[in-house]
Order: sequence, then C-alpha cells, then structure tokens
Amino acid sequence: MAMIQVNPTRMELRRLKTRLKTATRGHKLLKDKSDEMIRRFMIYIRENKKLREEVEAELSVALREFMLARAVSSDAIIEEAIAMPGVKVGLETSTINVMSVNVPSFTIKEGEGKELFPYSFASVTSELDSSISTLSGLLVKMLKLAEVEKACNMLADEIEKNRRRVNALEYVMIPQLQETIKYITMKLDENERSATIRLMKVKSMIEQRKG
Repeated sequence: MAMIQVNPTRMELRRLKTRLKTATRGHKLLKDKSDEMIRRFMIYIRENKKLREEVEAELSVALREFMLARAVSSDAIIEEAIAMPGVKVGLETSTINVMSVNVPSFTIKEGEGKELFPYSFASVTSELDSSISTLSGLLVKMLKLAEVEKACNMLADEIEKNRRRVNALEYVMIPQLQETIKYITMKLDENERSATIRLMKVKSMIEQRKG
C-alpha cells in the first residue's frame, strides 16, 4: 500500500492520527447507513413485486374485457363511447426523504366530473363497462407502482455510491493513513535512538577528556 508523502514530524503524526480517527468514524457511519439503506431497499423491492403482480393481473383482465367489447361492438362505437372522459383527476407531486434520498411521492386529487361511464349503456356491452371500471381502479395502484419503482432505482444508485465511498475508505484511505503513521512513528523512533547514541558518544568523549 502506497504511503502519503509527508514530512516525518510529530506535528504531522498528530494530524494524521486525527485524520485516521475521523476516517474510521466516517467509515462506520457510512457502513451503518449502507446497511439501513439496503434494509429499506428490500422493503421497497417486496412492495414493488407485490404491486407489479397485482397491476399486471388486473390490467390483463381489463384488456381482455376491452378486447371482448371490441369483438362485439364496432371500432367506431367504441371510439365514440370513450372519446370524452367523464371524470378528470389531478396529480400532485412531492418528495419523501428516505436516508437522504428524495424519492417521489404522488397524490391524486379529485377533479371535475363524477360520471365514470360517459356514454349510454344501451350503445355498448357490459364488457366495456367492466374494463373501464377496472382501469379506473388501477390508476392509484399504477401511480403507487411508479412511485415505488422510482424509489427503488434511486436507492439502488445511492447504495452503489455509498458502497464506493465505504470501499475507498476501507481499502485505500484508512490503510494509507495507517501505513504512513507507522512509517513516521518508526522514523521518529529511529531519530530518537540516533540522538540518544550521539548524546552517549558526546558524554563519553567529555568523560575521556576529563580523565
């Protein structure tokens, strides 16, 4: 492991020890954050799987009913029946903070119109009614699914970024600091021994001259 290029002084040693302490604490905090983010991510993944299965099942039913309605009625009648929606809804968007990640949140607001079926029941079959009813009920689930899937993607990106930070601290920065601290300590000890030997030699020479 390559060392950091520094002057082997006691002041530099104290500074590096402070950096090592900070890096070690930061590594622990990032590791704890990563573990909690993974836990939250798994919760979102399970919710996403459940919602997707429900949406796909209900959407399949709605499309099958719509195809039956088209088989019985002409395309012109179907297009005329659904050309003008009877209900309008609004969508409010906001964000929720999940482990420092601002994930989207959608809220449906009721708009104009109260009539779900904007056509005469005599002109179309009951399959179209059922299809529209199913699709209308799916709106909330589909928005929730979009919300959860986006949260999963954003959390996955943040987990990957956090993992790189943890690895950089664990395998690069902390070992470099430890190696540099070890080198400076050895250098200072060596200088101290050299100074002690010089003092002993000077003392011996002084004593010899006095003798």
